[in-house]
Amino acid sequence: MFITQKPPPSAMLITPFQLHSVLSTAYSQAARKFLAGPSEKWEKKGIRCSSASLNCFSGGVLKMEVKNCSSNEGCCASQVNNGDLPLPGAFLEFLEENGLDPSIYSLAESIPRYIRVKPEFESDIGGIESELNCKLEKVIWLPSFYSIPPHIQIASSQSYQLGKIYGMDAASGAAVLALNVLPGDHVLDLCAAPGAKLCMLCDMLGRTGSLTGVDVARHRLAACRTMLQKYSIGDVCRLFVCDGTSFSVLPFRSKYGIDGTNPEVSEVKFAEWTNRKSRKEKRRERRARERNYSKPNPEPELLFYGRNSGVAGLSKSELFRPIKDDEPCSSGYDKVLVDAECTHDGSIKHIQKFESWGWKTLQRRVLDAERTDDLFNLQLRLLTNGFKLLKTGGTLVYSTCSLTVAQNEDVIERFLCLNPLAELQEVDVAEKWPCKAGRIPKTLRFDPTTSQTSGLFIAKISKLA
Repeated sequence: MFITQKPPPSAMLITPFQLHSVLSTAYSQAARKFLAGPSEKWEKKGIRCSSASLNCFSGGVLKMEVKNCSSNEGCCASQVNNGDLPLPGAFLEFLEENGLDPSIYSLAESIPRYIRVKPEFESDIGGIESELNCKLEKVIWLPSFYSIPPHIQIASSQSYQLGKIYGMDAASGAAVLALNVLPGDHVLDLCAAPGAKLCMLCDMLGRTGSLTGVDVARHRLAACRTMLQKYSIGDVCRLFVCDGTSFSVLPFRSKYGIDGTNPEVSEVKFAEWTNRKSRKEKRRERRARERNYSKPNPEPELLFYGRNSGVAGLSKSELFRPIKDDEPCSSGYDKVLVDAECTHDGSIKHIQKFESWGWKTLQRRVLDAERTDDLFNLQLRLLTNGFKLLKTGGTLVYSTCSLTVAQNEDVIERFLCLNPLAELQEVDVAEKWPCKAGRIPKTLRFDPTTSQTSGLFIAKISKLA
């Protein structure tokens, strides 16, 4: 969605809030004009531009380094200030190999930032606007989401600190909405960090059903725990540190487990969750983490569980009991979200971070050929395990924030060939979404140019009987 506020008449006094809005609008229009121009000529080392297609703003808001500009084109690198984003040649080659347009990375300052307002605080929109000193534009196709100018920071605001709002891209919200979570559902978020989608799922469930969050990175999952506690929404949630490709804990549906076996009477039970731990417990956990730091732990680590998550009162053997091959079909999760690890090339803000992290980090974490080959297998395994844990008749949503076909349609095609009980479904709530159809029918794609969001691929799959 574009911010389309009109600037006030010149005779009127302009408040700081109005000035921010006017500047955001003016730049958004200028950036779109630039991207629509016919004279973009991309090279592996950068872009070639003309004065007709690019205005070099003194504020340096166009986040793209201009290289190799000839003198008669009216633009040179010295005109662009130090705030530019110099995409390295290797990344431009990656984009070219995957048929992606590098111009999307100049859109950073024209794409709104999105926040989700917790439903119980939507009546206080005016107060949140006054505090953030900007207008919240309602996202009409996504409940409880609002867009704000991209320069607005929310972390220091009282609304954020009190748990009224949190940042979340609208495309990510669409992936969660596509699951059609209902009160009472047992939901699995197989790649839960950093936690915004987990929070939205908690809000949708309320105090019924259960939500299980899994992530392989303990420190990232700890951040999810902090979010759940901050927003007071983790009552039905439990968090496991585990490799999502091998996670096998089913939702808890009965007192003694589905097979009806009673655990040993002497076995220690999980008490009600508390953040307070003895020094002995903390020391034992630290030693365990250090011992297993360089090797994966085959058993999931229970990092958090809410009062009504079904964990308190269980024994360890009940919680982590082995499951039978066909057991998930009748007792698995009603809804599964697999927001798989990817190269993040569809997230402009994520790519921007590599300017401070170092472009060599981008080379290692995104562009390394061995890693990108492994990503396909990792994504397929995550999807396969998520589907295995899905109940018959249940719904799974697979998503990534990559714009490449290799990490999306190719993964789905391979998965469908290997799983005859899997069937693609229409995303019935997507009728008014600002997105395109994917290469495979019934799949969807968000992208910065079309959707004014981060890039995101969505495929909705059901499990047949």
